[in-house]
Amino acid sequence: MERCRECAGRRLAFATARAAVAYAGPIPALVRAWKEHGLRRVVDRAAALVVETVERPAADVITYIPPDPDRQLRRRGHPAPQLARALAERWRLETRPLLVRTRPVSRQTGLALADRRRNVRGAFSADAVHQWRGERVVLVDDVYTTGSTAAAAATALRAAGFASVHVVTFARAVR
Repeated sequence: MERCRECAGRRLAFATARAAVAYAGPIPALVRAWKEHGLRRVVDRAAALVVETVERPAADVITYIPPDPDRQLRRRGHPAPQLARALAERWRLETRPLLVRTRPVSRQTGLALADRRRNVRGAFSADAVHQWRGERVVLVDDVYTTGSTAAAAATALRAAGFASVHVVTFARAVR
């Protein structure tokens, strides 16, 4: 399988990363409205597009990138858990909030690739109370830009014992 520029030559904690649409044209404005203005009607259409274009990963549970607490106060909703719940319903998977943020991070927007990786390294911790040995998880986020957030979250999930992490997003930045 061919790897994108951001993933080429790197060891990754996730097995696959798939998105429904390219983060181009009207999609960035739609995602901003979803994030900043709580445009809830986007959730069902986004989930339908993901299901139409992304093959359901072989997984036992679905989780999501947790919202940043400070930004969450200013927003009406967070796309990742909304999309995860909608996909879980369609794919018949249990949704679990397996990740927590261990520290605040700066906004990723405008950061160079190396800075993005540094910014989120160690920013997540996974539920270690349960035994996840051999379990497979789908990790959901709204947009995959460089893979830095997905990689940091997947690293935490693998450290908690998950056998594999499959990243699924609504949109993917194409470079």
